[in-house]
Formats: sequence, C-alpha cells, structure tokens
Amino acid sequence: MSEGKLEPWQWPEAQWRGIVDHVRAGRALRPASWPGGARCAVALSFDSDHDTNELRDGGESIGRMSQGQYGNRQGVPRILELLARHGVPASFFVPAVTALLYPEEQQRVVGAGHEVALHGWIHERNSVLPLQAERDLMLRSAEALERVTGQRPVGLRTPSWDYSPHTLPLIVEMGLEYDSSLMADVDCYELLLDGQPTGVVELPVEWIRDDAVYFNMNRFAALRPYTAPADVLDIFRRELEAAHREGGLFQLTMHPHVIGYRSRIWILDELIRHAKSLGGVWFATHAEVVRHVRAST
Repeated sequence: MSEGKLEPWQWPEAQWRGIVDHVRAGRALRPASWPGGARCAVALSFDSDHDTNELRDGGESIGRMSQGQYGNRQGVPRILELLARHGVPASFFVPAVTALLYPEEQQRVVGAGHEVALHGWIHERNSVLPLQAERDLMLRSAEALERVTGQRPVGLRTPSWDYSPHTLPLIVEMGLEYDSSLMADVDCYELLLDGQPTGVVELPVEWIRDDAVYFNMNRFAALRPYTAPADVLDIFRRELEAAHREGGLFQLTMHPHVIGYRSRIWILDELIRHAKSLGGVWFATHAEVVRHVRAST
C-alpha cells in the first residue's frame, strides 16, 4: 500500500457512500398497463459496432475489421428482412464511426421505421476518458447521427455499457430522454444523480440478455464460444416468459456481426414467434417504451 493512499477497506463511510450514491436507481417505472392492453413489452435492440470493435483500441487487423464488415454486408440486411417479415420495430445503437462508414445502412434502418440511437464515437471506453473528451465525443456523435439519419437521437447506450462519473451529467446536459447501459432492474426506472431525480429513464440491459457473451471468440486468447444456439434461445425464452408472467419488460441486446449468421439468426426468428404465441405482447423501440412509461407512471 502506497503511503497516503487508503485501501477500500480503510475508506471512511462518506467516501464509499459517495461512490455508491453518485448514480443510482430511483423510482420504478413499470406501468400499470401497456398499449393496447398488452401483457408485456418487448424491446429488441442491435448494437451495430461493426469495424469499431477493432478501431477503438487502435487496432489495424484487416481480419477483425472484415468480421465487423460482415455486420454491414450480411448481419443488418438479414435482421431488417426478419423484422419486416414479422412487422416488428427495433432500436439500433450505432457508434458515430459506424454511421460515417455505412451511412446508407443507417438510412435504411430509419426508413424501415426503426430507431437509431447513440453508442459512442468509436466504441470508446467512457470510464477512461477525461470529462472534456467524453463530452466532445458525445456531442459529436449526436451531430453525426443526426446528419446521417436526419433524426436527432434521444437515447444512449454507452459502448460496452461502460460508465464514467461524468456520463449521467452529460446525458442530462444533452437533454436525452433515456439511457440503456445499466443493470439495476428488469423494468425501467428513473436515474438519480447524487440522490436527486434526473428525469432520465433507464431502460436496463443485462449480460444474460446479450448475444455476444455466448458467441464471441478471440483466436489469440482462451475465449471461445461455449453455448450452443439452442441453449441461447432457451435462456432468452425463459427471460421473455418471466417478463410476460410479471407484466413487465423484456429487453434484448444483439449485434449484427454476432446474431446475423445463418446458424444464429433463427434464434431471433423463433423468439419473435414465441412472443407472439404468448399473446398480449407489445413490440416497441426503446424510445417508445420510455415514452410510454414516462407518461404512465
């Protein structure tokens, strides 16, 4: 232990309470009912990271960038075709660099009635950025997405669901309606900043409901896919069925370069079919869910 630096077990109560209470879950926002008398809401989302997974660490691997390009060439078209076939809307969280590399993709997404929302500049890690850099990237990202799509984004999902002490104050400053990066609940809730309500709605994520954790691989490390597609469907289906029983929200995070393979896209197809078979399900973008819970609670 370096002289003068306290270890966490030596912190005074005010210090650890201040860390815990800086960004916290506030009032629950599960509505008494969903539109059309639906039993639950289903919010599907896709993080269109594409080449930025390699670029954000300063990487120049042509192979890894080609895997990201698959998300544009095959993943997004397969996803859009499936969503159109089922008549289901979704939210696409797009790094600004992805939008600038593939503007036609984002225009096609918006043209099909889906939401495009913020997902960083180059899929950077927020928690390592100084305040001014994080602020500049968030503002530039919003401007880039608006320029490409013609629509100002109203929500944010931080890259890798990373959060700095400055992230929520910047969300408030930008006037965003919601965030979708934190995990304190399964239903929406209001975010507190230093104990004070912000008006920002959190539409929570969870690694359990994320395709990448089951299918990612790194050929230079020990990371290999370990879950069969049928088992991933079973996990997602159980989460969906529980949301339906509870009358709450089922949120799912996917990635075009992960779910968009022929041996995996069927998971999404089966999940949508199953949700419809349950009855009383409202499919909505993240922005639509947030606006409903805000108006109803």
